Amino acid sequence: MQSNWTAEHSEALLEYLAMGLSFSKAADAINAKFKTGYSRSAAIGRAKRLRLAGPDRPEESLKHWPKRPPKAKAKRLHQSRERHIPEFMRPMPVSERAKVPKLRCVEIVPRHLSLVDLEAGDCHYPYGGDEEGEAITFCGYPRRHGSSYCAPHFHLTRSRGTPSGRAAGTVSLRLVEAA
Repeated sequence: MQSNWTAEHSEALLEYLAMGLSFSKAADAINAKFKTGYSRSAAIGRAKRLRLAGPDRPEESLKHWPKRPPKAKAKRLHQSRERHIPEFMRPMPVSERAKVPKLRCVEIVPRHLSLVDLEAGDCHYPYGGDEEGEAITFCGYPRRHGSSYCAPHFHLTRSRGTPSGRAAGTVSLRLVEAA
């Protein structure tokens, strides 16, 4: 990298810095002596390239800089404060489990077929079996194409507006009571 600093200018910078002048004052002195236009930053850059600037520069050259005031220590509170927990992180209150009402499709009255009576094209929508020993029966109406359920039960088991990613498959049920 080329610079427009001549050997005389570099020697003058070395001399002024050795006298303890700041980079700004040294640049001003060089500009007055040689009729140049060096800035403080140019003097710092040249001093770095000549390895005159850096951590090993004598403290005497920095005496024109004002000393920094000591940092104030943060006051400690003597009493502890209660931690603020955001609303979304607070635990939900635990309440008793509400009894789930029995739901059934209002559009259709099921045939209540047992597993043994179901045929290949019948709706497999289950009824009962919620309590121990209660028999499970099935809707039994003709299935919708590509589903295990009839059309009303198919729509009952799917949420609106969302196409189902599940394909119709086999249903495994346990036989509670033989008819």
